[in-house]
Amino acid sequence: MKKTTIEELYNIYRKFPSVTTDSRNCKPGSLFFALKGENFNGNKFAAKALEAGSEYAVVDEPEFAITERTLLVEDVLTALQDLARMHRDNLKIPVLGITGTNGKTTTKELIKTVLDKKYNVLATEGNLNNHIGVPLTVLKITGKHEIAIIEMGANHPGEIAFLCTISKPDYGLITNVGKAHLEGFGSLEGVYNTKTELYKALYDRKGKIFVYSGNEELIKRSPVKRSEMIIYGDSEDAVLKGKLIKADPFVEFSFSDDSGNHDVASHLVGAYNLPNFLAAACVGRYFGVSSEDIKVALSEYEPSNKRSQFIKTDKNELILDAYNANPGSMSVALKNFVDIKSDNKTLILGDMRELGAESGKEHKNIVEFIIENGFEDVYLIGEEFDNVVKSTGGDIRSFVDITAFREYLGKNKPENRLILIKGSRGISLEKILDLL
Repeated sequence: MKKTTIEELYNIYRKFPSVTTDSRNCKPGSLFFALKGENFNGNKFAAKALEAGSEYAVVDEPEFAITERTLLVEDVLTALQDLARMHRDNLKIPVLGITGTNGKTTTKELIKTVLDKKYNVLATEGNLNNHIGVPLTVLKITGKHEIAIIEMGANHPGEIAFLCTISKPDYGLITNVGKAHLEGFGSLEGVYNTKTELYKALYDRKGKIFVYSGNEELIKRSPVKRSEMIIYGDSEDAVLKGKLIKADPFVEFSFSDDSGNHDVASHLVGAYNLPNFLAAACVGRYFGVSSEDIKVALSEYEPSNKRSQFIKTDKNELILDAYNANPGSMSVALKNFVDIKSDNKTLILGDMRELGAESGKEHKNIVEFIIENGFEDVYLIGEEFDNVVKSTGGDIRSFVDITAFREYLGKNKPENRLILIKGSRGISLEKILDLL
């Protein structure tokens, strides 16, 4: 069977611009891409996808290309990425790329909330920010959209550069850089080199860089002069200035621009979110959203994605930040928790994953911080924390996994506590919410 060229595939996509990689979600008129993984082969579900409603199925194994509605390509994933590149080349709207170690999803959501006040915005949904998620997001952009926000994540060198060949951003923002995925990056320097691949891509496209004035290292590593960057924060050259009013627990801050000073009372927990708020305000002002609309958007935003989320239950108040964790995000969350006024604080922390050889040391640093700051009601979950606690002794309670901790909580439910819940996604701390 003759292989389908990318040009032919794009012509088909233009007639049927709904793309799916899940055979359980094949809407009528969609294109099914039969991706492969370690434990699955999407080619085997091509026929099922066609029966379910897909107009065409894209496969890369000839034995499954059995009808005129199965399109044979060399490699399905490459075809998906190339299709997204071609679609991006035909788009005329501005694209903003976002990456960073911490806060990129929250920043993306805040920026979208602001830009929604004036534009029809397409933004990355959830955490679809990898080599599959980015092309899927690009392919969702239609003629009705006026701005796109593409989130890009990475755990190995070169990934941001690669994702930029698909998203081709005109504007970009790195939230921050810290110790995360060290197993893949090898070092903090490796993280910096990878994240700033976004800057290189923007430089090559003559794009614009937004940057927080407090990120001096990022400013230093930019290929463009400081005067050519769009800076927000508290420096003299910031086009949008801002400062924290308080975070106890919700963030209140002010921002000022050419229209004056504006105070915002948010629904987001954590002083560390100030740069994320200011990024959204700065991007909004750059694209002509009024300061009043920005204030309203940021004050109305409510998180619902396990990131800096405040939850009041029948018995306790929870600060839920359990979507991900690394030494940087864990440290700022703990420092913020120290500053919150409460006499009944409880810490529930899970392991920080993918830290490689640095894992033991970084978990020990967190335990030492807990001890130094006098936290008394502490529960640590995961093998790494458990190993540190057992080797150092003390009164901290540790559990090897979430199952063991759930069993303990079932018999010892806390009441009238302010509880910080923070850990890597793999620890599944959300499984204890029903007991709190």
